[in-house]
Amino acid sequence: MERVLHVLDEEIGLGDPWEGVDAEAVARAARQQAERPVPGVTDMASYLAAQVSDDSHREVVGPLLDGQGASGVVVRHGMVIASWGDPTREEMAYSATKSVLALVAGIAHDDGMLILDEPVCVHVGLPQFADAHGRAITWRHLLNQSSQWEGELWGKPTWADAQSTREGTESTGGPPGEGWAYNDVRVNLTALALTALLRRALPDILQDRVMAPIGASSSWLWHGYSHSFLDIDGTRVPVVSGGAHWGGGLWINALDLARIGHLCLRGGRWGHTQVLSARWMEEMWTPCRVKPNYGLSWWLNDSRTVWPAAPATGRCARGNGGSHLLWVDPARDLVISSRWGGEVETLLTAVSQAVTPGPPIA
Repeated sequence: MERVLHVLDEEIGLGDPWEGVDAEAVARAARQQAERPVPGVTDMASYLAAQVSDDSHREVVGPLLDGQGASGVVVRHGMVIASWGDPTREEMAYSATKSVLALVAGIAHDDGMLILDEPVCVHVGLPQFADAHGRAITWRHLLNQSSQWEGELWGKPTWADAQSTREGTESTGGPPGEGWAYNDVRVNLTALALTALLRRALPDILQDRVMAPIGASSSWLWHGYSHSFLDIDGTRVPVVSGGAHWGGGLWINALDLARIGHLCLRGGRWGHTQVLSARWMEEMWTPCRVKPNYGLSWWLNDSRTVWPAAPATGRCARGNGGSHLLWVDPARDLVISSRWGGEVETLLTAVSQAVTPGPPIA
């Protein structure tokens, strides 16, 4: 098997990846996932247009990447034990990008620049946080999607994202923290606020502080829109998007995504380096008060409401209804990274049943 995470494994000695694993069942689950590709993704413009029935504000303003079929990996104890498709091929991450955005917020937190329950306006002078509602929005509200902010950003109004009413937890006109909505415009506002706070392009920060330390490839990209820029001291700094609703977002391969998952699984540690604080990992996986199966831009399966057939110990980044998935299960020291695959709950269930839970990760 390919030792994708070999540096971490050699430094710490994570154990035998096959201990307590039904190897045949895992291999079978990988083969079956390869046979469940999401149709239509080879023409991403047509695929994306078909996802939304409302044509208002449908214009794509960020770049698109045509999909090339199902791919992914299963990682146990820091080593790949199964793969399918081409896990080195970049694909659009869709809303899995949101969970990576939370890692950049963690950098700001660990550097003492971001206090979760402090209003964003304390250190960010953007007009979106200047009125009474905006001044009450905290970083936690932004990251757990309970800001309830209404407005327009990069030409896209919040109401144009039909996802907002899908869960039935939106509180239109309510104060921050009293309602929850999965809204790409508000996530883009989070990316804008973090860019203003850190005063650098977020992909540069992610590369320096996360991707380089964990040995990721140099092939990943994080796009914004054609006109999403922020002026910082006279320099036009690009602002990324937190999803692919209108194009853009994170383009990353399954292996690099698995590395991110393994970093989170290990409490922010990579080898002997604490890349992100364990405290931030705990915060990311703390349930939102008004949406208990959601943390800081990560989905939590504690009550088995995200993936009912999968273990309650799992956390995940997911996009496009789960066709893009990063699953992290500390109880099994398990990471699953799946791209453009259908029936992902079947994959999660089959692999999880084939892996015996172990003692808590040290």
